[in-house]
Amino acid sequence: MAHILSPPILTEQPSFPFSRPATPGLLSRRQVGFVGLGNIGYAMAKNLAQNGPNNISNMLPPQVWNRTISKSEKLVQQVGRDKASIAGSPEEIALECDIIIVNLSNDDVVRSVYSRFAEALKSAPPTKKKIFVETSTIYPSLAGDLDKLLSSFPLTHLITCPVLGSTVVADKSQLTLIMSGDYPSKKEVANLLVPSVGRKVLDLGGDLEKALTYKLMANSMVLGTMEILAEALTFAEKSGIGSERVLDLVNDYFPAPSLINYAERMAHERFDATTGFAIDGGIKDATHIRRLSAKHNCPMPAIDVAHQHLITARAIHLKKKNEGEDVVGSLDWSGIVAGTRAGAGLDGFDRNKDATVVEISEELSSS
Repeated sequence: MAHILSPPILTEQPSFPFSRPATPGLLSRRQVGFVGLGNIGYAMAKNLAQNGPNNISNMLPPQVWNRTISKSEKLVQQVGRDKASIAGSPEEIALECDIIIVNLSNDDVVRSVYSRFAEALKSAPPTKKKIFVETSTIYPSLAGDLDKLLSSFPLTHLITCPVLGSTVVADKSQLTLIMSGDYPSKKEVANLLVPSVGRKVLDLGGDLEKALTYKLMANSMVLGTMEILAEALTFAEKSGIGSERVLDLVNDYFPAPSLINYAERMAHERFDATTGFAIDGGIKDATHIRRLSAKHNCPMPAIDVAHQHLITARAIHLKKKNEGEDVVGSLDWSGIVAGTRAGAGLDGFDRNKDATVVEISEELSSS
């Protein structure tokens, strides 16, 4: 019997741990629907609509739904009306589609939409296999609630499939898909999405919570790194080294694309979340990570501090917006640097306002 702390065996797992179907045409008869077109969801739906027909012959055009219909209209205009169509509601997606891919902003919205799915299915129970693919970053135990909601319907399955990658990575179909749940359903979805949407699949077994836990663990590494970058950039400003020197250091010694991207965003004060990840999502993820770390008695102090700085940054941004200052409409989570800057006595978002900062000399502070 495996030790309780033993992880799933991943060391020998290939980048695509499923066999390809002997009859590829089976996927061509499956109607796919997307619910939620945020930055990542939009890229996934766009890429499946554009790339899917190149990998799956005679693939049916995906249906898409988003609370703000303008995003759906933008996607259909971008890919062409022959490659995607707009659904009128989540209920329509649930009833008409065989594979329903969900990518939403937070747990409450996810619960609400799945309740709508369930109400629709009550009126017309499925007569053939239907797979719900939950790609949102939610608290792991919510997956069990969603599974209970759907499992009462015949031929209906839920898999969790959060994704790893920035909006740039998603746009290039280079996402990593993390999967848990029913094996045949995972296999079918993996064959649908790779290589059209992602480049790699990690299969974490049948427990729906495992993929979501892995995603939050991965996000803790990103968030912890962002906290260190924010602290280093703030220290560089206060010590007179300057942020450009920090960028040189990152490029020379830590040249991971995500680190370079976040360092440049912070240093050049590019905090618009329309091309990134909204700070509300970062705070939600940090809250989930802290809750998980408490459950498993595993302190993560870097995430505790990062959570505080994210909240500080959001508060500063909201204050400036309410006072009529020219700030971005939606703040990216790289704005975490505003929290470290404020703690160091600097302006959160505009270093041009820091010319009057007076440093206390060591002699004065020690007297």
